[in-house]
Amino acid sequence: MKDLFDLTGQVALVTGATHGLGMAMAKALAKAGATLVVNGNTPEKMQKALQVYEQDKLEVKGYLFDVTNEQQVKENIARIEQEVGPIQILVNNAGMIKRVPALEMDVEEFRQVVDVDLTAPFIVSKHVAKGMVARGGGKIINICSMMSELGRDTVTAYAAAKGGLKMLTRNLATEWAKYNIQVNGIGPGYFATDQTAPIRVNGHPFNDFIINRTPAGRWGDPEDLEGVTIFLASRASDFINGQIIYVDGGILATIGKPHEAH
Repeated sequence: MKDLFDLTGQVALVTGATHGLGMAMAKALAKAGATLVVNGNTPEKMQKALQVYEQDKLEVKGYLFDVTNEQQVKENIARIEQEVGPIQILVNNAGMIKRVPALEMDVEEFRQVVDVDLTAPFIVSKHVAKGMVARGGGKIINICSMMSELGRDTVTAYAAAKGGLKMLTRNLATEWAKYNIQVNGIGPGYFATDQTAPIRVNGHPFNDFIINRTPAGRWGDPEDLEGVTIFLASRASDFINGQIIYVDGGILATIGKPHEAH
């Protein structure tokens, strides 16, 4: 059974993997045997990230490029394949969010979020998939969101982009299945990261809301993403295509506040 999930000898590229959930998923792929390549666009963050990977005794190569810039993507994919090896696993994780009410949001802000969260996964997938087609297969994992399914105040651009990413996932899966390429998505729920630390203190209204709204009764731990990432990157998922797996403790399965209802 271990062979089903073994990624030894495969090159995995994870975009935006200098911190947070991207780093957690990248570490999981490396632990499963993949040769890890991470992308970022800030030299300082990349340097710190490489030190963290090194502390965990994980070998990783870092490449700095803007995932929204097609020329940079094209050049760096070629560099990675020449310097590291053919990319067999791609995780489109790089993303951003701007919390601005729709009535107040500048159209340029809206376009920027859509560019990073939706257009970039198309650009990177397109250039990585060309090699996958030539080699006869590959795995692409898009990091979607619960906002691929639900709306919420102040995240109009993010929800629109993540909803689009869900449909991009399904469409690329449809087009590329004949090349033995599986394109699936992961939709994380609310996770305990450095970014959410200020709102996870006991008594904070949003912390209480998430605990009450989640059937599992807790925030997700970044390690909760390890299994699904390895699964979708491995041959265990060879006949799964165009699916979004939500890792949310059950939020999307229910309505109301399960921990207050009797």
